[in-house]
Amino acid sequence: MKKVYFLLAALAGLVFLANTSRVTRAKYGMVVGTPEIRSISGLAFGPDGVLLVGDSKSATVFAIDTKDATANANAQPIEIKNIDQKIATLLGTEAANISIQDIAVNPVSKNIYCAVQSADGTPVLLKISGDKIEAVSTKNVPFSSLALNNAPAEDAKDKRGNAVRVSAISDIGFADGKVLVSGLSGQEFNSTFRSIPFPFANKQEQSTLEIYHAAHGKYETLAPIRTFTTAEIKGKKYLVASYTCTPLVLFPMDELKPGTHVKGRTVAEMGSGNSPIDMVTVSKGGESFLMMSNSSRPVFKVKYKSIEAYQGALTTPVEESFATAGVDFVSLPVTNVIQMDKLDESRMVILQRRSNGSLDLWTSSERYL
Repeated sequence: MKKVYFLLAALAGLVFLANTSRVTRAKYGMVVGTPEIRSISGLAFGPDGVLLVGDSKSATVFAIDTKDATANANAQPIEIKNIDQKIATLLGTEAANISIQDIAVNPVSKNIYCAVQSADGTPVLLKISGDKIEAVSTKNVPFSSLALNNAPAEDAKDKRGNAVRVSAISDIGFADGKVLVSGLSGQEFNSTFRSIPFPFANKQEQSTLEIYHAAHGKYETLAPIRTFTTAEIKGKKYLVASYTCTPLVLFPMDELKPGTHVKGRTVAEMGSGNSPIDMVTVSKGGESFLMMSNSSRPVFKVKYKSIEAYQGALTTPVEESFATAGVDFVSLPVTNVIQMDKLDESRMVILQRRSNGSLDLWTSSERYL
């Protein structure tokens, strides 16, 4: 009889474990738990309100189901003045003790997600809906993660003594069912681009990159892409990328294969002494535009028609410091943009430091196009 009781108890335990496993499993192979996010280097959205978090400190990409997937076909303009002060008040601190690392618009709900870092390095995730700002809990949420292969060692330094690991993830995006990650690796050619199938399956395709930087007058493999997007140009898909000192470079997506070393085609030099921050594609009247915010320059607007028409590549140095070359672009009357992202086909959400010192979050209008 004791053997019967023991078998029944064992079977009950197995049933309990099976049910527990089913309860904690979520879509896209996620499990319910608390992701150990050490930093937020970049944000992007995958399908169905899945938030992608790039964490350079742990050299890991996290996917979190925000359960924020109610469609919003008519996103209203947003304007929040002194948003850093409002966030600091929410977190019980002062604006001087926080920095906004990135923003990403959920393409389904149109809510804005914001990555904030406190003075002690603690990452915080926020959601902005209309004028409401609230903290996003990452405790007991459906998530999955993937550690990057060949990431720089945590104590690695470059020739100037700067930490390399901080650029393990320099930007993150999502296209055609894959998580796209730019950054540095621990390999000989440091500049790296990763394409990771989603849902995660412990597979990542990795290419090393090389560009000609006309402002520096040389070929480079050590600097990471700072910001990128993807676009179809003349029927072919490209990675459109920019680096510090602002070269604009095209990489054919079909050449970014596992283990390859790919040379990009530099189509513009947009001015040295500057670092690109964010890049999005918007459109109006059937014409598409590349919009790019910068650390020391206004927001740039480039017509994709101009990129299509430019057949050459920059392979010689620019003749003058801070000069531009290649594809034409327009400098918009919008300066000191800290972050930006695409809201819908023709509008952007912009985080801007105004001339009066106020840090404001606002929505652009079509007049910039």
